[in-house]
Amino acid sequence: MSPFMKKQRVCRAFNGATYFKPSGVPLSALEVNALALDELEAMYLCDYEGLHQSAAAEKMGISSSTLQRLLYAGRKKAVDALYHSKAIELTKHDQILQERCHRRRRGKGKFLTEEEV
Repeated sequence: MSPFMKKQRVCRAFNGATYFKPSGVPLSALEVNALALDELEAMYLCDYEGLHQSAAAEKMGISSSTLQRLLYAGRKKAVDALYHSKAIELTKHDQILQERCHRRRRGKGKFLTEEEV
């Protein structure tokens, strides 16, 4: 067991497919790269939405250096899968929170959810 506990990371709810693979090749014949949901979220925020790393890290509730590690690991796995025709499996670990409550308070101690903002 690691001497450090992973900090919880905030990711949007993901209801998509958990495996992506090259067409025409059975999954059993492919190597699989496990891409964690927090790595996908980091790439989504920085590469797709175009957020700066500091803003993306704040949105996920992690430090900028942790976000950089997630980006590096996620991009490496994605590129490896594309270049070497591997499957990608999306995984979720225990430290991922999939619902985001904003830090702004409403009334006495109640947090606003994304739908209420």
